Amino acid sequence: MVPVKRARIIHWRPEEAGPLLQAVRTAGYEPDYGNEIDGGSVTRAISQNPPDVLIIDLSRLPSHGREVAVWLRGRKSTRHIPIVFVGGGSDKVSAIRQLLPDATYTTLEELGGVAVTESRQPVVPLQMMDRYKGRTAAQKMGVRPGSTVGVIDPPRDYRTVLGTLPEGAELIEDSTGPQPVTIWFLHEPEPFLASLRHMRALASKTKLWLLWRKGSNNGISQNFVRESAIDAGLVDYKICSIDGHWSAIALARRKT
Repeated sequence: MVPVKRARIIHWRPEEAGPLLQAVRTAGYEPDYGNEIDGGSVTRAISQNPPDVLIIDLSRLPSHGREVAVWLRGRKSTRHIPIVFVGGGSDKVSAIRQLLPDATYTTLEELGGVAVTESRQPVVPLQMMDRYKGRTAAQKMGVRPGSTVGVIDPPRDYRTVLGTLPEGAELIEDSTGPQPVTIWFLHEPEPFLASLRHMRALASKTKLWLLWRKGSNNGISQNFVRESAIDAGLVDYKICSIDGHWSAIALARRKT
């Protein structure tokens, strides 16, 4: 591997990052590991201080690493940064290769023998929201045929907002128990903040989606929802546009 000055490491489990950091040092890199807990803080850090190469561990939360790489490729200021994916299951690696065929893919053991070069014409994949175009709201949120969906604080027209459901799927308003997917509509900041503890408990039992109106002037925005969730022990892992009026973010409980 051709030594570079600084390698930014993306690894979502700090307690497990030691072997990768050591392999990076052995390969001749100066590792930069910021230990951020979500994709937003990682991309901000990289944008503010671009590294010579980005090394992404795929053994944990591969979708998080994939979206960080796609986000960086979507911006001219970071598009040139070489990307190295390390480890991961063959199915996950294959899916990411389809998005980023010119990235480098290797294992932890073989990292030191990989030559990393900057692509003159880097592939710019579609961003997450663009990849969702043409899919129904239910498909975007992972609702499966025959499944139940918990709906909390829905507006009157929520069935129109959610659109066509997969065959046999059922919406359950204000469900008393966790469902495979839960859709929580946000309307005002104060009730949202007051519900964060309950959301954190729920997020470990269901695929939790929070929806808010686009362009609202009541203080509910993507950054507000994400940062408040992070403070409450949650992390976001997927964002999508539901329709012309609603946006959504998927949250999971942060593991410690």
